Amino acid sequence: MANPLSKNEEKQLIQDCLNHNRMAQNRLYKAFCGQMMGICLRYSKSREEAEDMLQEGFFQVFRDLPKFKATGPLGGWMRRVMVNTCLQQIRKKKNLYPLVNLDNIEEPVSGHEDIYSKLGRQELLGLIQQLPTGAQMVFNLYAIEAFGHKEIAEKLQISVGTSKSQLSRAKTLLQSMTESLLGEKRMKKI
Repeated sequence: MANPLSKNEEKQLIQDCLNHNRMAQNRLYKAFCGQMMGICLRYSKSREEAEDMLQEGFFQVFRDLPKFKATGPLGGWMRRVMVNTCLQQIRKKKNLYPLVNLDNIEEPVSGHEDIYSKLGRQELLGLIQQLPTGAQMVFNLYAIEAFGHKEIAEKLQISVGTSKSQLSRAKTLLQSMTESLLGEKRMKKI
């Protein structure tokens, strides 16, 4: 994720935000809202839900900004805050549980590795949003946020086997939905 601010701009902006400067807070929001909205959209089922997550996430960012240590980029720290906020919002709704434990399911073998390259970004996002909540969370954390199954299990309070099975389920469903969508596109061209 590209940082929209130089290191000096970022440092000054953080200090101004810590001093409760509304214009600085607005600038920080505008600099990162697009990137953070992308994260929220991946974890939500709709744009409205993503907007709620974004609002709550920025509330958390401004509340926790004094805890930012500047050992890494601000955008990376904000990304973690946003992901955690999304997961908290989903837990509040209790949509994440129960996850079905499918420990004995084998990962499907696919001959369609390039199938996702035929989809646009919005189409792929739409498919991810259609996944069952548990599969959607695990897929996002594993495939996009690059967490391992052990970390996912701890974050979501599930077993490692459940994390693996939910990822397998997400991949299977995404492949099926993608093939269906591409089939529809081919039919429209005829």
